Formats: sequence, structure tokens, C-alpha cells
Amino acid sequence: MQLSETDLKQFREQGYLVIHHFFTDREIAAMRAELERFKRERLLRNVATEGDGKTRATKVQNLQICPITPKSEFYRALPFHPKIVSVVRQLIGEPVLHHLDQIFLKPGGHGAGTGWHQDNGYFKISDPTKGVGMWTAIHDANVANGTMHVVPRVFTTALEHARDGNSDHHIGCKVDESQAIPVEMKAGGVLFFNYGVPHCTKANTTDKERAGLALHFLRTDYRRSDHEYKGPILTGPEATGGLREFGVKVEGTWEQQVNRLLAAAKA
Repeated sequence: MQLSETDLKQFREQGYLVIHHFFTDREIAAMRAELERFKRERLLRNVATEGDGKTRATKVQNLQICPITPKSEFYRALPFHPKIVSVVRQLIGEPVLHHLDQIFLKPGGHGAGTGWHQDNGYFKISDPTKGVGMWTAIHDANVANGTMHVVPRVFTTALEHARDGNSDHHIGCKVDESQAIPVEMKAGGVLFFNYGVPHCTKANTTDKERAGLALHFLRTDYRRSDHEYKGPILTGPEATGGLREFGVKVEGTWEQQVNRLLAAAKA
């Protein structure tokens, strides 16, 4: 997938890029089928708290699974998707590795948002523009159901973060919300943003659930020496198609995984 110079300029200057219709209807259907398995097997947990960072919230839910890869062969194959690898290489250079993956599910009517933060508040790499988050709308995402919001153009400033009292493990920062932009997308749309872009999601005020999938990618030359990176290296001389990390060749199996889940859903 070749990005235009306008796309690349947007990402360089604003810190984020939206690509609508990135995934096909079949791919989104498979993602939803795997999400249903996560729900059946109770693999998502409520990370929302009563404002003290400890006591589990009873009236709202912010359901998370992180990381996903150890629990899903389907999502293990996703970072190797040729379209994803192509876009990530163009946005941050290469070689690159898959850094992290997670899903947040906001139930209808009582789904809580995830507070403002910069991903580099967690990852702390030396240059936040050398990492990129990829947020996918598994369901249509809009203002009413708490879609992602970003603050553009401030990604070179490391904001002060502190523990978020509304979550059992998140950190948060303060931003000028008058500068925030809501990113509305149909299911299958994708938002890319570098590790310095402040972002958040809001509460789901509709009667239908909404889920977002977040993958993170990092230039391998910006790995921290004091951190263990378990995700597969996707490009460059260290890349093995997942063989080193998982013991089997994963690269090239995405379509097979999509077909498997869709067939199971019909059975």
C-alpha cells in the first residue's frame, strides 16, 4: 500500500494519519468473531476503577485484553499483514518490530473511556516519532460511542504523566482539549499515530458495544537495552517470519486465519 506525499506530510507534521476502509469486510468479520471468543472465555477484564486506582468500578466498564498475541493465533498473524508492514515502514522507517497489541471493549451505555496519555509515557523510547500506534475500529467509531480523540502537533513535547485514578494500571496527562480532534471511522478504518501524540477515548453513550484494536510498532534501532521485546521482528536481517519468536512460520498465514474464523462462525 503506497501512501501519498500528502499522507506522509500529514503524519510528519500532525503526528497522525487516518486511512478509511483499511481492512476488508471479511477481515473485520473475523476480528469480531475472535472478539466473541474472547468474551465467551472471559479473556477481557474490567480495568476501570472507582477513582482510587484500586477499587473495581461497578457501574462502568472498560474491558481490556493485553497482550492479545499469546491468546490468539489469529492476532499473532496480523502484524505480518503485508499492508500493515508496508504502511509502518513508510511512516517510521525500518527495520521494525511488533511492540504490543491490545483490545478495549466499551459496552453500550456504561462503557468508560481511556484517559489522555502519550504512549511514550509508557514506552519511553528516545524519539517518540520512531514508534507508531495503529488503532482499528472493529465497530463503527463515532463521538457518541467514544471514538479515539487526538491532539495533533504536540508530539515532540513529553507531557507529565501520573497514575490515572479511573484505571487499575493506566497513567494519564493533561492536555488542551480545545485542540483535540475526534477521529470518526467506519469499521475497518485505521488511525496511525506516533508515540508522542496525546490521545484518549471517551465513554460509550450508545446502546451498542464498541471495540478498538491497538497494535504498536517500533523501529528496532530504538529498542531500549533495559527492556525485553517479545513481539516478532517484521523486517530487516533479524526477521524470521515469526519462527524465532513463536517456533513456527507465521508470516503469510493471515488469510488462512481469516478463513478459519469465518468458517467456524458459519458452522
